[in-house]
Amino acid sequence: MSKVKLPTPLPMQQFARCVNDAQRPSDYIGDWPQAGRVYAVRVLPHVRTGQPQVHVLGFYAERPYGAFSAHRFEQVADVWLN
Repeated sequence: MSKVKLPTPLPMQQFARCVNDAQRPSDYIGDWPQAGRVYAVRVLPHVRTGQPQVHVLGFYAERPYGAFSAHRFEQVADVWLN
């Protein structure tokens, strides 16, 4: 059995502005970002494709998986917590 490798936590908080809140999937259940608002996020690679996905911290998503495509956001700031 192989171990799952988790991302190394960084002492950094990322912030991103939502630039595209269009085309919410009809089966999506959970919080949805609003265009123009800035959110605390964490950007992680998709498990299968390796493409970056944006996880909005504090958002709840029941279905489907609660991550958003990177094209929906623009990076605003990285704040180092040291």
